[in-house]
Amino acid sequence: MDEFKFKSLEELYKKLIPAFNVKINDLRRNNIKGIDRKDIWNYLKNTYWIKREHLTLGEMVNDIITVSDKELIDYKISNR
Repeated sequence: MDEFKFKSLEELYKKLIPAFNVKINDLRRNNIKGIDRKDIWNYLKNTYWIKREHLTLGEMVNDIITVSDKELIDYKISNR
């Protein structure tokens, strides 16, 4: 399978926007507001992904969609 190569974190972030949108819609369905793409990105980048190497795009999408709402809320509150 071909690997995706990204020239920058910004390029990777843009590729993940559809997954962020799915998670944000899920949060809204659960009546959770105030968490945006950057919050999800920063949380995963600084807690999940920093410890891992050779992540695939699919693993990142899965992490975005499955990260718990509580973890995101706690992260947002602690980073105000």
